[in-house]
Amino acid sequence: MIPTIDTPDGLHALTAALAGTAVLALDTEFLRERTYRPQLCLVQLATGATAACLDPLALEDLQPLTERLSDPAQTKVLHAASQDLEVLYLRLGILPAPLFDTQIAAALCGLGEQIGYAALIERLFGVQLEKAHSRTDWSRRPLSHEQLRYALEDVHYLPEAHAILESRLMALGRLEWLREDCEALLDPARWSVDPLEAWRRIKGWQRLPPAVFPRLRQLAAWRERRAQALDRPRRWVMDDDTLLQLASRPPANIHALLHGGLLPPGLRGAADDIMAALEVARTDELPPPPAWTPMRGEERARFERLTSAIDRLGATLDLPAGLLLSRAELERLARGQTTLEALHGWRGELLREPLGNAL
Repeated sequence: MIPTIDTPDGLHALTAALAGTAVLALDTEFLRERTYRPQLCLVQLATGATAACLDPLALEDLQPLTERLSDPAQTKVLHAASQDLEVLYLRLGILPAPLFDTQIAAALCGLGEQIGYAALIERLFGVQLEKAHSRTDWSRRPLSHEQLRYALEDVHYLPEAHAILESRLMALGRLEWLREDCEALLDPARWSVDPLEAWRRIKGWQRLPPAVFPRLRQLAAWRERRAQALDRPRRWVMDDDTLLQLASRPPANIHALLHGGLLPPGLRGAADDIMAALEVARTDELPPPPAWTPMRGEERARFERLTSAIDRLGATLDLPAGLLLSRAELERLARGQTTLEALHGWRGELLREPLGNAL
């Protein structure tokens, strides 16, 4: 039987058993289809000697887990950690540190950008993992033996993968690069949503005229706050198409909003709030982001030089160019912004000269 921890005594015993090792492998299963905040449904934990699934739906107090994940003497090993960090931060109020993300480590070792867990395990160990339960509803109980076995595979290989990747990074002189990138993921500000930045999540915003931006920004902020308050997915509050249409063709008054055919029946009760958001947009003077204006002339030429420089450096180092600097960051440089966060630390040392030459 695969141990499933669902009692306070079991939780205390598990966290005690997991202590004292240098590395703790960690993964989560969660559900976010019906809620704004992801619902933590399962936590998988493993060291070399101990492995278990923890049931957070059966346990109200997870303080022993919080303490174990906060131990600075034990490295927490996760793969593609971002979503796990978000759900853990929302449930526990902490981020597991110190962190070793095997996806980032693999990229820095030249194994490709954003390699999946199954692909990495096959690459390192020649083991093909099953995918039969990848679409499991992890909130349902009871979970079968096969589902739990599948979940535990996500941490079973992580301690050994950590050892291999850490050794390779040390040989390449890139272990500090990994530490910097993982520490950046542990900034709580990454996992705190600013409603006034929610417009960035809307597909198709780049195709709108710049004059639409204030309405897009305020409508997206209203939707974000309402989704947070109701703990419902954004699309359940208002889908992107409706939001884009309201931003592009705002109703002149509440009568036009209610009877113009744009507002779904379920949102009629929010008509006053929607009109209030559109009214705030009239005084929103924040300029649209530069991406709204196509690059032309010297900006376009500068962007192409910067892209070529990054591509050449990536090929020389056997690193994905996107890991060095994203397209969006290259575009901001081409438009004249020189204070990018990405140009600090190891990236700043590595990129300053080639990018300076390209500029």
